[in-house]
Amino acid sequence: MRKVRELLRLYQIGKTLFDYGLDELIPARLQVWPARLARRSLFWLKNRHPDLSRGKRIRLALESLGPVFIKFGQMLSTRRDLLPLDIAEELALLQDRVPPFDGALARKQIERSLQHPIEALFDDFDERPLASASIAQVHTARLKTGQEIVIKVIRPGIEKVIEADVSLMYSMATLIARLVPERSSRLRPVEVVEEYRKTLLDELNLLREAANAIQLRRNFEGSRTLYVPEIYPSYCHENVLVMERIYGIPVSDIEALEANGTNMKLLAERGVEVFFTQVFRDSFFHADMHPGNIFVSYEHPEDPQWIGIDCGIVGTLNRDDKRYLAENFLAFFNRDYRKVAELHVESGWVPADTKVEEFESAIRTVLEPIFEKPLSEISFGHVLLNLFNTARRFNMAVQPQLVLLQKTLLYVEGVGRQLYPQLDLWKTAKPFLEDWMQQQVGYKAVINAVKEKAPFWAEKLPDLPELVYDSLRQAKLQQRQMQGLYDQFTRHNKGQGQGRFLLAVGASTLLASTLLLGMDKTQWAMSGMVFTLVVWWLGWRRTAR
Repeated sequence: MRKVRELLRLYQIGKTLFDYGLDELIPARLQVWPARLARRSLFWLKNRHPDLSRGKRIRLALESLGPVFIKFGQMLSTRRDLLPLDIAEELALLQDRVPPFDGALARKQIERSLQHPIEALFDDFDERPLASASIAQVHTARLKTGQEIVIKVIRPGIEKVIEADVSLMYSMATLIARLVPERSSRLRPVEVVEEYRKTLLDELNLLREAANAIQLRRNFEGSRTLYVPEIYPSYCHENVLVMERIYGIPVSDIEALEANGTNMKLLAERGVEVFFTQVFRDSFFHADMHPGNIFVSYEHPEDPQWIGIDCGIVGTLNRDDKRYLAENFLAFFNRDYRKVAELHVESGWVPADTKVEEFESAIRTVLEPIFEKPLSEISFGHVLLNLFNTARRFNMAVQPQLVLLQKTLLYVEGVGRQLYPQLDLWKTAKPFLEDWMQQQVGYKAVINAVKEKAPFWAEKLPDLPELVYDSLRQAKLQQRQMQGLYDQFTRHNKGQGQGRFLLAVGASTLLASTLLLGMDKTQWAMSGMVFTLVVWWLGWRRTAR
């Protein structure tokens, strides 16, 4: 029965793809004869939207196929290194246009997960969803204390839908990899599906999202730039997330922001500040900062504050990645392409045997025409994208943390320029990066390192005299042991030398005894042989010690 359902789903997927003419987007030279034969056998399925662009056809097809494929399209839209620009930009328009599921089902899921009736935990639970997305939907309620909250609930049965559709995606990706190996080596369809699967699994576990939100809220505690709603862990489960309800203006609603008197220039600049603070100060950044997850507080419009929700996807950077990334950005600002090339080699992002001169030339060829424009017109995100595409030609390994960073930077830059078209992201970011670099090198870095290690040394300081005494005693003991080993080695070498000398004397005596025996000097010959045996025995005793 399961196989029948999978075959029916596969037919539905194929019908949708053919209805939007996506088979026509595959170049003829890449269409192998079995695929052409299969397509001709389905002659009744024709392209019903020939007037639409290829990007729009792909987007509409994914929307028709449902939540899993919508999410897949959203993920693909961030991989602009793999897709033509027109398709990537069209996929970025994908929205979770998913009808809500029955509020009674949501109630049952909450009660089953939290093991209590809704009324025992919350007041004013509204079965009508506040919002509905592909993975979950949101309902409003109040805690018993009166605090307004929202309850996020995973769609019932969505795990099975995801498992079935991702399984089909794996099969399709594997087939593509076999049919078009020369393209697959770059596009890596199987790896893309695996990345997508991991992203979905992260979003399905609301405890992970709760932990991420708690961490992000703690990082910006008391900040005027970003507010993260409070999470109530006591009411959270893998399928349920309870958080403070916030009231804000969607960042995409420009008219409402202007009507509220929002300082748009400061708001845009603070968006950049929030991003770089998360990346370089905290090494922990919200990696899904699209307009649907960002709001602006109604309060203090002259001193605007961002509000961030939906922390299901986050990115992290280690110390080395942060330093190399900051140095790369500063090298961009200074158009020092040699430095950019050297940093990529030093960081291990490209192979160590890469010819720096050739890499530098390739980077200059791609980036120099871009920098002929005024800095305020240059897309920071697209410069980073072009750099990664160039580096990939030199066998740059895929860096997952940099893919998330690139996606988030594109979101932030796009939102910032939507709010304030004159935003100069370079001018806003450069002082932040320069200050951060000063904190990492020079006397400030030394002071910071001492401060960071101070608690450790304060804990170990009382034990220091004893540790010094033990070290000196151990050193003295080791010195005695080494002297003993040296004396033993010397005696052994001396014995070996004496033994070899006696063995040589025995050999000479044996030769002389043999000659005497040939001269009929039997008595002397026998005496020599006895002497030889005695000398050899003594020599063997010496060498065996």
